[in-house]
Amino acid sequence: MSRKSSSSKPSIDLSGSGGLSHAYIQYPPLRCNVPGSRGLFYDDGNKLLLSPTADQIFSWKVVPYDPLVVPTTDPISEGPIIAVRYSLDTKVIAIQRSNHEIQFCDRETGESFSHKCRPESESILGFFWTDSQQCDIVLVKTSGLDLYAYNLESKSLQLVETKKLNVTWYVYTHESRLVLLASGMQCKIFHGFQISSADIVRLPRFEMSMAKSEANSKPVLAAEDVYIVTVYGRIYCLQVDRVAMLLHSYRLYRDAVIQQGSLPIYSSRIAVSVVDNVLLTHQVDAKVVILYDLFADSRAPISAPLTLLLRGFPRSGSSSKSSGRESESSDGNAVSNHEAVTYADTWTFLVPDLICDVANRLLWKSHLDLEAISASSSEATTVLEFLQRRKLEANKAKELCLGITRTLILEHRPVSVVAKAIHVLVTSYSHSIKVGSHPKGLKPEKTSATGVQNAGADVSAIGTDTHGKSIVHESSTGVDRGLLDEALTVSSLESEDESESVNPESNSKEALIMGKVSNEDSLSVQSSLQSHQEESKLTSAAISPDEMYSFVFSPIDEEMVGDPSYLVAIIIEFLHSANLEKIRVLPNLYVLIIQLLARNERYAELGLFVINKILEPSKEVALQLLESGRQNIQTRKLGMDMLRQLGLHHDYVLMLVQDGYYLEALRYARKYRVNTIRPSLFLEAAFVSNDSQHLAAVLRFFIDFLPGFRNTSEHNRYHHILNEMNSSMSVEILR
Repeated sequence: MSRKSSSSKPSIDLSGSGGLSHAYIQYPPLRCNVPGSRGLFYDDGNKLLLSPTADQIFSWKVVPYDPLVVPTTDPISEGPIIAVRYSLDTKVIAIQRSNHEIQFCDRETGESFSHKCRPESESILGFFWTDSQQCDIVLVKTSGLDLYAYNLESKSLQLVETKKLNVTWYVYTHESRLVLLASGMQCKIFHGFQISSADIVRLPRFEMSMAKSEANSKPVLAAEDVYIVTVYGRIYCLQVDRVAMLLHSYRLYRDAVIQQGSLPIYSSRIAVSVVDNVLLTHQVDAKVVILYDLFADSRAPISAPLTLLLRGFPRSGSSSKSSGRESESSDGNAVSNHEAVTYADTWTFLVPDLICDVANRLLWKSHLDLEAISASSSEATTVLEFLQRRKLEANKAKELCLGITRTLILEHRPVSVVAKAIHVLVTSYSHSIKVGSHPKGLKPEKTSATGVQNAGADVSAIGTDTHGKSIVHESSTGVDRGLLDEALTVSSLESEDESESVNPESNSKEALIMGKVSNEDSLSVQSSLQSHQEESKLTSAAISPDEMYSFVFSPIDEEMVGDPSYLVAIIIEFLHSANLEKIRVLPNLYVLIIQLLARNERYAELGLFVINKILEPSKEVALQLLESGRQNIQTRKLGMDMLRQLGLHHDYVLMLVQDGYYLEALRYARKYRVNTIRPSLFLEAAFVSNDSQHLAAVLRFFIDFLPGFRNTSEHNRYHHILNEMNSSMSVEILR
């Protein structure tokens, strides 16, 4: 699916800064200049850019995008070329030779055959390969759809099904597996089919909105005015209304098509891209791009209109002295000048995020500048929500989120503002754990009953289609079971996202047909099942509690001076959010709170934190209480009590000995059978006390408590010391 740009004059002034942008293309582009090329074709099913010549086809793999990728070639026979696509297993090349003929070439054997339709009654508008279990290729004709199975042995097409419809033009994307067929005098009546591996779903007939320019004038909708985009796993149809200067949005379901509102446009020429689930509307005449996040309730743009920036373009240096060098420099600059032009007349936009300069044989890829986007808004919560939804540059988004959070705290923003920002990060992390997209996350301790019920309902909805037939069973053939199970998990969570409103105005419309839509699957479910099988793993910008400690709270503790009350309040808000989401927090954060309060000698408040279980008991917390309690007996007692409550008998006995309570430690060790502590610690403590009776008692304890203690070097040493103390009482006890 492609769209061409235009260089007509802008209708309003939306000029953007040449050095500032929220979206950009990166130099160098992928250069596809092949001698004798008959044009460029995009095969979105295999993510290939194709350049046929008279006797061969050059193909470049564009996903993952690499401007230095080397093309592969395949021989073909001579003849006109209207369209070309590889089969999804890349074994067959299909070439549309005319409006009535498609040629099929076997890449392995070189054999070919042609399929023709009746020239007197119908013509071929286009075709596409599918991964459906019912058919391999679909021909879109003026008389409707023909679904065929490709027979490799007989080198022929076998008709599976025909769907009779009047078709003027069509749009299709492999990402959505959806084809929309336009008909009617104004081409605004649509029939849709989603042809996926699970099923073939027919959408209800719907009509697009078009404003009238004059009383007797009825504008005709063109193919370049309609886009199919997939955003957050949801399938949308976008329609340009040039008379009303609006971009209408339609959400596609199995049994309903719901208009989701409209976006303003400021150019007579519009193109659409989708980068990391962000909608880019290119105002081609004005040479600016406006970004929208359809996940949010608001239809306001993410940021102000700015130009599409070209990054990394080398600027020309000093001029050459010799005429020969001047000529070479002039030729080089001519090429560079073509590459330096944005929104050129020859640009064609390929959904979702590629831009093809068909005249100069260049391919660009659109990118988001997350840093520029985050810097353009003062609403920290909104920016954090936006960044947490980014996946293509998850590490960059995570770094920006950590930086924004640190800045909020260092600038001493109101606690309520910082609390909202932190809650965004915690809820995002909790969601990523449930999805399984955070590789090193700590799982929630519990899952609420409501969450379990919702998850079960989502999986059930995906498991059956409208006829009650199991989609999982049908689509499992030839698919790895592990991938299928993982895809179901992702799809169920995407369907949860769908329940969140994208446009408040559309809620009332959806409510009118809720009984009709609520029991049906959104088309996005099947689409996500397909697309997830193409991705090996998910990425996430979610921030774990340990990362919050390491990159936010701990560095801020080192930078902040003065009363730590503010930082303690912020950490408490973080703990509150983590508790709401049932996220386990590592002890190092509780230890930091103790250090902050003890540093300011706020021992009474620290005691309340321990008593009220704000500080979760752990060995690390208990040891920090003991350390901080060197200046406060009550705090140290809290640490000792916590060790005993946790059943850390070894550590409790050690602390008693260190505090000089070695006799109490002996009684405790005997009661709880603590035999992991070296006797020398007790004996040394008794010796230091210079009390021969205590030393004798400790010796007697180990003689009775530890078999074979009489034969150890420790017994001999301290028995000798005891004799030297010349205590008649101790000699009598040991006789």
